[in-house]
Amino acid sequence: MCGLAGICHINGPGSISLDTLHRMTAALQHRGGDESGIYVDDQVGLGHSRLSIIDLTSGTQPIHNEDKSLWIVFNGEIFNFKELRRQLINEGHQFYTTTDTEVVLHLYERDGLQCLDSLNGQFAFAIWDAVKKQLFLARDRMGICPLHYTIQNGRLYFASEIKSIFMEKEIQRKINPIALDQIFTFWAPLPGITAFNNIHELEPGQFLLLDQGNINLKKYWHFPTPSRSEHIDASFEELTEELTLLLSDAVRIRLNADVTVGSYLSGGLDSSGITALIARNFNQNVQSFGIRFEESDFDESIYQKQLAAFLNVNHKELSISNIDIASHFSDILWHTEKPILRTAPVPLFLLSGLVSQSGLKVILTGEGADEIFGGYNIFKETLIRKFWSRKPADPSRANLITRIYPNIFKNPLLKNSLIKFFAQGLDNADDPLFSHLIRWNNTKRIKMFFSDDIKNEIENYDCIEEIRQFIPDHFNSCSTLTKAQYLESSIFLSNYLLSSQGDRVAMGHAVETRPPFLDHRIIEYMSRVPSVWKVLGLNEKHILKKVFSDILPKNIINRPKNPYRAPIQQSLLSTQNPELIRSMLSETAIQKSGYFNAKKVTALTKKINTQKNINEVDGMAIAAILSTQIIDNQYIQNFSLSSTPSLKPDLLIDNRSGNSGLFAGNQQG
Repeated sequence: MCGLAGICHINGPGSISLDTLHRMTAALQHRGGDESGIYVDDQVGLGHSRLSIIDLTSGTQPIHNEDKSLWIVFNGEIFNFKELRRQLINEGHQFYTTTDTEVVLHLYERDGLQCLDSLNGQFAFAIWDAVKKQLFLARDRMGICPLHYTIQNGRLYFASEIKSIFMEKEIQRKINPIALDQIFTFWAPLPGITAFNNIHELEPGQFLLLDQGNINLKKYWHFPTPSRSEHIDASFEELTEELTLLLSDAVRIRLNADVTVGSYLSGGLDSSGITALIARNFNQNVQSFGIRFEESDFDESIYQKQLAAFLNVNHKELSISNIDIASHFSDILWHTEKPILRTAPVPLFLLSGLVSQSGLKVILTGEGADEIFGGYNIFKETLIRKFWSRKPADPSRANLITRIYPNIFKNPLLKNSLIKFFAQGLDNADDPLFSHLIRWNNTKRIKMFFSDDIKNEIENYDCIEEIRQFIPDHFNSCSTLTKAQYLESSIFLSNYLLSSQGDRVAMGHAVETRPPFLDHRIIEYMSRVPSVWKVLGLNEKHILKKVFSDILPKNIINRPKNPYRAPIQQSLLSTQNPELIRSMLSETAIQKSGYFNAKKVTALTKKINTQKNINEVDGMAIAAILSTQIIDNQYIQNFSLSSTPSLKPDLLIDNRSGNSGLFAGNQQG
């Protein structure tokens, strides 16, 4: 992937600062330092930092159409671009590169806003129509690629990352208390919101059109929530056969690149299945990568090694210590640009570094399978609790919940407390948020650490009530599982998993991740597969296991779901942790920043330091507090308006009045 940035005067011509555009583009060079380019005229400036994956020699951006009336900067990949390119050539369109970027531009030239319907990919882009004076921004259906924007002083600023926008000195940098409230409930801001005041994110499946001084935002795709009556009426065998074909094709098209493509291999079902499909059908010599943890409770390397031997692939693993996590926690926050409640992004950031060091730029991953196929425990919990709600006094129904967590429920005291926890809300099982309310209410307990000032700024805002405003009108006609999948995918997947554990930590080392399970054809197909074939009894991802049954060992197929995690207490509060962590959690630093109650935070750190094992809420709290403190330090208190290294664009197109369309650089089209 790449990085893009831009400035556009909303109401007509105005000066564009080349210096600002240079700094905005330079701030994104970690996303792709192979090439850079800039376009500027009397109303707009476009910047691009490229990670070369397709057409390594002639794909420098910005790219134009035949008469140079349209210009594009693009981040991501279009996986069906070859088919689209053939169509466009047959219709008379002329190309000067072999990139997917140029295909998007000509598709827009032909279809306008409807071009998005034809794209199978992960992308964020900006197209400038120099004749109509229209700016078109768009983001892929699931939000794999980021795109942020703000409106300041009659100008629209946009970029792949917020740090690029902050290179404009006129833009105020302030943490958004409403976003904090959302993050401390859902793990991430809600769609369109960022951690900073007045900085917005284009939502997944949304576009922005600036035309004649008007800015219009519109969703062109919604995560599918078909009613039960729209489910596919077919046998399990027929459903499995169709899914097998779709998944194989999703992997095939994501291997398309002019560079080597590897695979992440965690040892779980999802990444193992993707790696097996690659090795058996497309590339026996695929390079796979995995993580090994110092803490045995988090380590799955034994399964990685087993599968690597089974598939006979070249596997590399990276050993992660607690001190590694602590030492790089602030590094990943520079990339995530928002507070986080987990340390899990850190090992993935370090793993992408190993991928980069190994000479690879592209990795296939297993992201999205749990959301699309019903893999998380929350889905089984929801189905059990829905069944339990019909006879809440029936102990046999209550005991079903123990089958999801057999180890925890061996302790009688924990068994009683957890049954009581899962019994919450049984009297309101028809609530559209039923599946997630007990989890969200549990997480939001960490808001007790907010300072009085932050509480006053949040006032009576209720982030859970806000979710009720954007759920589909026909939600009540959907199955229980469909509702839960929608909430998990539209909030957690798009805004946390694909961001803080996806694009941001991978692109921190200029590595592009491609998740085949999030091919929109698979998402749309699986949304119409009856719920019973996703979670059969308490067997999660039943249909996906069937797809992989002939290519994976039985113990990989049948092993219980083990969610990816990383140590919090052992890393962030170790006696060997960096001085930065200790200083950020000091009572003085907490009081100075003003986000949290200093005495409560001090009491929390003392509690954690005196206990061998902490509960989930305390772990989330310390990660959230520390990450907020570091984000404030990086982006509010000590943000630098200078970019290092400085930018020397490979391509500069200066179409400002008096410059006669000056081209500078090595690509002139």
